[in-house]
Amino acid sequence: MAVELNHTIVPAHDPQTSAKFLAEILGLTVDPPVAHFTPVTLANQVTLDYDHVDAFEPHHYAFMVSEQEFDAALARIQDGGITYYGDPACQEEGQIYRSKSYKGRRGTYFRDPNRHLMEILTPGT
Repeated sequence: MAVELNHTIVPAHDPQTSAKFLAEILGLTVDPPVAHFTPVTLANQVTLDYDHVDAFEPHHYAFMVSEQEFDAALARIQDGGITYYGDPACQEEGQIYRSKSYKGRRGTYFRDPNRHLMEILTPGT
């Protein structure tokens, strides 16, 4: 069997609010709870299992999306008044990036309610 990522734990102050936030941006749904986790399942069946934690360092999560999904997610970010950035240092506010290494790749960064740095990006060529 090939090695695959099955799930990862996402620390959150309020797991349901955090899972709902990301699911809405990505056009996904929040799955029913599994034990004390609030899961969001991605297209490749990997789950993000949100778990309540009081103190943690923010993490970075990147999501590959199609061109159409990127446009839809960016529109939801903009419509929601969520600040987004063209760089991971969050200095280029209100921008997206266009990769020179991967022709046609676009992406942007935004923070979730827990200050995790979320990134959406397209495959490019």
